[in-house]
Amino acid sequence: MTQRVALATVMDRLSIDAVITDYAVAVDEGAWDACTALFTPDGRADHRGAGGAESSAAEGVRWLAESLRLLPVRQHLVVNRRLDLEDLGGYPGDHARVRADYLRPTGPAPADDGAAAPVFLTGGRYEFELRRTDTGWRIRRLIAHETWRCAPTDAG
Repeated sequence: MTQRVALATVMDRLSIDAVITDYAVAVDEGAWDACTALFTPDGRADHRGAGGAESSAAEGVRWLAESLRLLPVRQHLVVNRRLDLEDLGGYPGDHARVRADYLRPTGPAPADDGAAAPVFLTGGRYEFELRRTDTGWRIRRLIAHETWRCAPTDAG
């Protein structure tokens, strides 16, 4: 691998990582247009593993917006990212796969009196398929696998 190819590979990995981070931040901030823009025009979102449906990316983002409407406080953490970049005989290709775990604490807006609000936790794994486009790396397919959830209890 030449230095130029090695640098291109590192730059691709950093760009792909930025798309994944931008996705999490857009969901947290409710920036639904920005979230949709991270997908290719033919992008798909599969939220069946989190209570939603398999759909176009735009429909999947609309489902997220509606399902998270009552939980405006979000801090979406995406960790343990494993990235596989297409290898074209020693050169980086135009397709990539990322598997990453997530932890998503959510809750209602804090009370005006400063009282603690309940926190809901979900965790699982994402599978991203990305494609290089004229505007950079974009998500071609997202699959969310929620593996656990924890809700506040009345005990206390």
